[in-house]
Amino acid sequence: MHKALTQMNIQLNHVISDITGLTGINIIQAILQGARDPKVLANLSVGGCRKKIEDIEKALEGNFRKEHLFSLEQAYEAYEFFHTQILRCEKAIEEILSAISVEEQNSSIEPISPKKQPKKSVSKRSPYFFEAQAALKKVTTADLTTIPGIDTSTAMKIFSEIGTDMTQWKNGKAFASWLGLCPGNKISGGKILSSKTKRSDNRAAQALRIAALSLHRSKTALGAFFRRMRARLGAPKAITAAAHKLARIIYRMLTEGGNYREAGENYYEKQYKDRVMASLKKRAKELGYTLFPANQ
Repeated sequence: MHKALTQMNIQLNHVISDITGLTGINIIQAILQGARDPKVLANLSVGGCRKKIEDIEKALEGNFRKEHLFSLEQAYEAYEFFHTQILRCEKAIEEILSAISVEEQNSSIEPISPKKQPKKSVSKRSPYFFEAQAALKKVTTADLTTIPGIDTSTAMKIFSEIGTDMTQWKNGKAFASWLGLCPGNKISGGKILSSKTKRSDNRAAQALRIAALSLHRSKTALGAFFRRMRARLGAPKAITAAAHKLARIIYRMLTEGGNYREAGENYYEKQYKDRVMASLKKRAKELGYTLFPANQ
């Protein structure tokens, strides 16, 4: 649709953030129904887009040639078809989740009451049915959406790949290794030749990498960890390191029960400082020195 609109010299993408939003779809539908007046089309905008209705009107001054209208119609019909297919697929997922009965697992483990979590914004890629999060809670002992960076859609992708039986991995390290998120151990003669992470097309790992990337602005302990790793190792390795940490957290939650408890960005920074201080004191002691604070 974007290409067809550009060929018509309609620069709608310059004035609205998403042409598949309500304003964009309203305008495209009106064009296909025969509307041509930029003022009439601009008046179809809704919400915050009405604040820049004059800019939208200018962006809708184009040429409505027959071949470009045909291309726009074809693209719109394809968009509607795939959107319908996605909705049918998610409806089938909803029915399957609703039919699954929860088996009482780890009944001796008392669930950990989570602290109040910050409100998460609803992703545009989230499942269309509102009971998705409740349906996930029926098939697991923990709510993965309490982890920063993981929404309902990501949690469903992870469960669709790994299931709920974590006994097939003996510990969190084995689980992270299966996902392909562990450093390599190519060693010869006691020398590390390469520690590069192996290539993997694991879809659960891909979902975790995307979740890790979303932590770059998160005011949480995981967000602080990701930013520190990115400053030290670069973005690609930081994404892998954060995805590895997310995998370990998920394994612990699904085996021990209970939700994720956010410690906070300041807590992580304090822990990091304490680790650095302990390492410096140990190194100084090995060299025969003793460290003291500068204010003493």
